Amino acid sequence: MVSRRLLSRPETLTELAQLRLKAVLAECSELDALAGHVRSFARMLTERQGERLPRWLDAVRQDDLPSLHSLAAGIDRDRDAVIAGLTLPWSSGLVKGHVNRIKMLKREMFGRAGFNLLRTRVLLYT
Repeated sequence: MVSRRLLSRPETLTELAQLRLKAVLAECSELDALAGHVRSFARMLTERQGERLPRWLDAVRQDDLPSLHSLAAGIDRDRDAVIAGLTLPWSSGLVKGHVNRIKMLKREMFGRAGFNLLRTRVLLYT
């Protein structure tokens, strides 16, 4: 129950839920820090503020949260792409959807037919 509240926007919680969450966060400083970082990243994501990512990464590294350190290291490996994803309005979601559809068609036909039938199915089922 607490994890769902942690991932919710505080303003959407009932007053009782807000009080309970506040009490839990007051008891555990690590959980409080984690909640702050998660909410900060969510704001960056929803408000397309990728330029804030370097400061967020620095703040994460200052806290003793090994799982977030691992996430920060992964983000650092492809920092430019992550910043672009958090900043730019374009999405590759449509392309990924088509790729998944083609992979599904290919799996359905595995061992049954050749490239010509796969090509026909891909072109007909768009």
